[in-house]
Formats: sequence, C-alpha cells, structure tokens
Amino acid sequence: MGKATKYSAKFPDRHGRIPYTAEEDEVWHDLIIRQRPIAEKYACPQYLEALERMHFPSDRIPQPEEVSAVLRKHTGWEVAAVPALIPFDEFFALLADKKFPAASFIRSREEMDYLQEPDIFHEIFGHTPLLTDPRFAAFSHAYGKAGVKADKQDHLWLARLYWFTVEFGLIRSPQGLRTYGAGIVSSFGETPYSIDSPLPQRKPFNPVEALRTPYRIDIYQSVYFVLDGLEDLFKLAQMDLIGLINEARRLGLYTPTYPPTEKKISWAA
Repeated sequence: MGKATKYSAKFPDRHGRIPYTAEEDEVWHDLIIRQRPIAEKYACPQYLEALERMHFPSDRIPQPEEVSAVLRKHTGWEVAAVPALIPFDEFFALLADKKFPAASFIRSREEMDYLQEPDIFHEIFGHTPLLTDPRFAAFSHAYGKAGVKADKQDHLWLARLYWFTVEFGLIRSPQGLRTYGAGIVSSFGETPYSIDSPLPQRKPFNPVEALRTPYRIDIYQSVYFVLDGLEDLFKLAQMDLIGLINEARRLGLYTPTYPPTEKKISWAA
C-alpha cells in the first residue's frame, strides 16, 4: 500500500462499467481457465462452494456491480473499484463499511505467473468468493473496524495478521490440508507449493504467533498458518485485535525464516 506501480487504474464510466479492452478480457479468460482446475484440486470446500456462488464469466472481466450483487445477497458486502495501491487508512475504512477494495487493472501477459501487486484477477477470483461466507465476512468487517481505530504504528502489525489469514492462510478439511487465502488460490505456482512442497513450515494458527512472524511479499512463503476451520476466523473477529497486537509487540518479532533478499525460494511440482 502506498508504493509505486507501473499499472494504471481503470475507472468506471457514468454507468458504473469499467471499459476493459478485448485483450484485457482475454487475459482474464486465460487466467481463470488455467486457475479453476488448480483451485478444484487444492482449495478448501468452503472456497469452492463460494466460487460456485459467484458465477464468474470466463470470457470477460466481471464488472464491480455484478460481483457486488452476489455479495449483497449473501452478506451485505460490495466491491469498490480502486487504484492498484491505496493507503492503509482508506483500506481499513472501506472494509469497515463492508466494501472490498478491488484494484481495477489486470496484469500484463508478461506477468501472468507472478505479480507483486494485486490486480483484478487476484481481487475478484481470490478475495470475493469467501466474502459470501458469514464467518469470513465477519472477520473482514471486524478487521476493518479495528484498523480504523488503530494508531498508525499498529497498521503494519494488522497487515501481518491479514497476510497470514486472508492472503496466505491454509485450512484443514476432510480432504486434508487445503488453501483458502486469496494470495494462494489466485496463484498458479503458489497453490501447489503451499500444499505439496516440503520447504515451508506449516503451523497451527495462533494470532499472536502470526503477528510475530516476518514475511516477504516477493517470494513463495516460508511459513503458513493453518486454521482448523473458518470458525477460527469468526472467533478472531470477536477478539480485541489491538490487544493481540500489543501482546505481540511486547514479545517481539521472530527471526525471519525466509532467505536474504538477494535469494529466491525455488520449487517445482
């Protein structure tokens, strides 16, 4: 949030529609056709059920109002089209108002496999399905309200909690370990890596432990936290998130488990 981007935001016209090009629609098509079978193999049942509810088109990028209509029906949430990166204050305020901020651009073909910043495919395919689940939606709402009340010094701590849950969380299921975090389920490479690779640590979810764990955004994760169920997020929504941050701050950050910046994690399925 707040960093420079090479992409330009796409703005809705007076009818609320974002004018995507034919090439941009084709990129969406190629991404969703490629990702669906991977999600079906590795994502948790809750995500797959939610994905089915969304009825995303394959031939074009869905419009914000189309997605919002489904979210409103189930949990009262909406999608708000935003530039690629927005300040923490704006991000928290939107979540507190039950509006999910979705970057409006789509990646270039040169970055089909990896994109460091969120694009519309990550936002819509990765994030919005589970916002139809009341437990996940309740946590997202509570998180936004906590962020609005938080001091600026707490923002990076809150970002870390979001990272290890909403973005890169794993969950237990009757089928075994599965993905639910948007950063994983929208990623062609990290989806199988997060489940099958012997490299990363997979730890039972504990909010204070997650808050104390450093991460990097430009590599596959070296640590994942595993929920027993989405009920864990619903319970977390009822907790004092700022109090958890204060406890994590008192205990201090762990030593990073990821490699130095100049090195990359590599893994092949």
